[in-house]
Amino acid sequence: MGREYYILNNGRLKRKENTIYFVDSTESNRALPIEQIDCLHVFGEVDLNTKFLNYLSEYSLMLHFYNYYGFYAGSFYPRKKNISGLLTVKQSQHYLDKAKRLYLAKCFVQSAKYHIKRNLKNYKEITDDIYENLEKEIVNDAVEIDELMGIEGRIRNTYYKAFNLFLKHGFQMSKREKRPPTDPINALISFGNSLMYTTVLGQIYHTQLDPSISYLHEPSTKRFSLSLDISEIFKPLIVDPVIFNLINNRIINKDDFNIEDGICMLNNSGRRKFITEYEKKLAVTIRHRKLNRNVSYKSFIRLECYKLIKYFIDDEIYKPLKAWW
Repeated sequence: MGREYYILNNGRLKRKENTIYFVDSTESNRALPIEQIDCLHVFGEVDLNTKFLNYLSEYSLMLHFYNYYGFYAGSFYPRKKNISGLLTVKQSQHYLDKAKRLYLAKCFVQSAKYHIKRNLKNYKEITDDIYENLEKEIVNDAVEIDELMGIEGRIRNTYYKAFNLFLKHGFQMSKREKRPPTDPINALISFGNSLMYTTVLGQIYHTQLDPSISYLHEPSTKRFSLSLDISEIFKPLIVDPVIFNLINNRIINKDDFNIEDGICMLNNSGRRKFITEYEKKLAVTIRHRKLNRNVSYKSFIRLECYKLIKYFIDDEIYKPLKAWW
């Protein structure tokens, strides 16, 4: 499994013979090891051409773009080589069948809720009313997707309210604000969720799954919505602990944020710190109970995709990841 490569500065991406280079504003060339890269993430203003994109496609290398504020903007998604018409039909059937769709959607929310509670148990400051409010939200009671989305939203709101109980050094959040975030915690959540979305999308790309057919989130022409579904499992497992670590261990501070026109965003210093800790988290390995080998957090995302495939082809019932470690 290749590594992620992040470009934060302005410059130019180009191909010269069989090598790709990033040329920054000082005209300094940096060769990128294309055979070792899984995805490229571009945060700066970068020029490129079709010759470069065609070369990326040969290596099935994805290119993700983020706007000035660090929000995900779009991806260069190379033609998939690992495709299955049969699986696409099966995936679609599970979307069209209300009971099957609802089952999968509930699985994603149940896993998210499990990992949310798991995070909170690490902090003695969490009060009983937080757990009581979480327990009031019964995922299995939902009979419609909209109802389930409402349950998921209330679980998240209770979770985010708990942040102020254990986050230190003056970091506070009054409420979750997505677009735009107006405080550092919201900025961290939005940035981390963007990274998780593209990480999941990259793992889906290497399987036969169609990323546009989803179950919890409504399929849309503007996004790869299956990536949003699977991200629900991994945001509290990967992104949120990174945020807690950055804040409580003083890795990140208020100087790592800029506020422009009421929008709070990470500056390049903050983005580097976040990406460093995020990549460390993805690389952490756990001994897998069934595979009997060490598996990284990033690999667990790919394994989740394979579990969905087995479910779609009626090979094995889908049970979402619930971290046992």
